[in-house]
Amino acid sequence: MTVSEKEPTSVTGQEWSAVPESIEFLRRRRKDMFIDGAWTQSASGEVFGSYNPSNGKLLVEIPRGGKEDVNRAVRAARRAFETEWARWKPAERQLLLLRVADLVEKHFDELATLDALEFGGPIKRTLSGRQRSVGMLRFYAGLATAIHGDTIPNSIPGDFLSFTTKEPVGVVGAIIPWNGPIGSTTWKIAPALAAGCTVVVKPSENSSLSALRLVELLVEAGLPAGVVNVVTGYGDAGADLAAHEDVDKIAFTGSTETGRSIIRASAGNIKRLSLELGGKSPNIIFADADLDAAVRGAAFAAFANSGQVCSAGTRLFVERPIVDEVVERLTEESSRLVVGDSLEPATDLGPLASQRQLERVTGYLTLGDEEGARPVVDGRCVSGVPAGGYFVGPTILADVRDSMRIAREEIFGPVVSVLPFTDEDELVARANDTRFGLAAGLWTRDLGRAHRVSRGIRAGTVWINCYQAMDPAIPFGGFKESGYGRESGIHHIEEFLEVKTTIIQI
Repeated sequence: MTVSEKEPTSVTGQEWSAVPESIEFLRRRRKDMFIDGAWTQSASGEVFGSYNPSNGKLLVEIPRGGKEDVNRAVRAARRAFETEWARWKPAERQLLLLRVADLVEKHFDELATLDALEFGGPIKRTLSGRQRSVGMLRFYAGLATAIHGDTIPNSIPGDFLSFTTKEPVGVVGAIIPWNGPIGSTTWKIAPALAAGCTVVVKPSENSSLSALRLVELLVEAGLPAGVVNVVTGYGDAGADLAAHEDVDKIAFTGSTETGRSIIRASAGNIKRLSLELGGKSPNIIFADADLDAAVRGAAFAAFANSGQVCSAGTRLFVERPIVDEVVERLTEESSRLVVGDSLEPATDLGPLASQRQLERVTGYLTLGDEEGARPVVDGRCVSGVPAGGYFVGPTILADVRDSMRIAREEIFGPVVSVLPFTDEDELVARANDTRFGLAAGLWTRDLGRAHRVSRGIRAGTVWINCYQAMDPAIPFGGFKESGYGRESGIHHIEEFLEVKTTIIQI
């Protein structure tokens, strides 16, 4: 069912009146994308359906953008970059971002509801992202006035002054994942705007709505036409953006396989890239850990957002003397998690984002059966969920070997493999035996051990006695095939800047 003025009925099991702002947005913006300050349909007139993964029903139709739409958006971004936006002072960009932050804070319930409806994140989780999204906008607003170069003493014979300045890289293509839409979109747009860049956003076809609502708020805050454009569509639109000769940088979050395609596409004009890609992160519990905290942390690390998190702790290494106890406790913890409709306040695990994702995850569980893994808790047996939804419950796999595909490949579902270990050296070697290097967690009361193991693990972030603790001021990114570049922190804005050297003979 498509939302219309004549059909205000629920597709979620709740009355539409429970989410009036979100539903009004669906009615107002269906079949629209945003290019050069105007709401517009795709050049082809084609649309695709946005579905509610809690029940598989149609929410709204969205324009299917293609090459012509990408070209229009890039032209608009280039014009804005070279004309009006280039004249804005750092303090003016800062004030704009602060106004956007205020508007996002004011309307965050609506943004969170759109994400819950469209990609299936539990409403309690999507609402909890308020501080992070608003905080990122304010953090990067602060950095807008902190961009500076250096005066450099030199040894050139004669009298020379040498210094550096930093300039925006230009037009940025921001390709957004579906597993945390509003947070990921602000994570890409805010530092680009703070640096003085213009942006073409390509959201996932599974989660376009909050990006479209965010651009409404940007316009309300006073953003000039062409500075931020949103082209909705499938992967071919993202590929066109990645290959575009007039795009200066791509900021991408998604799978390693797609990341490789973007790297190849970037070769045409040698565009800058920042890539946050896949993971198969180790989460490690030592026998001396606070097991109450460690087991709760392990459940959160593996099952939050239905496991659809790039840094999820899906390889649970447990010291051998406590393996049985940890598995028992983790089983109890998983039994308390509520699986259900993403808009139900009690839901801990919503649906997977799409039918395709459901088939991917259940396919890996079948592969695990074939490889000899033992499902201590089998999420395929989930009950009491809405008909037609894409649900897999918490899944705990035992008797897993490091060589199994389920222990080596990113499943992107609520699936954790339990892997016993004996000593530190063995553990570090096995934790690093992966093509990924995004994150890791470890739980111990031994400070020396925490430092030794953290130093030995090849990952961009290591959490000790916590998991997924993140802040706008703390850089995040991967080693190895988990990508390159950093998001958050002062490092992030550097991804959107070029360094220019000037040398003057006095």
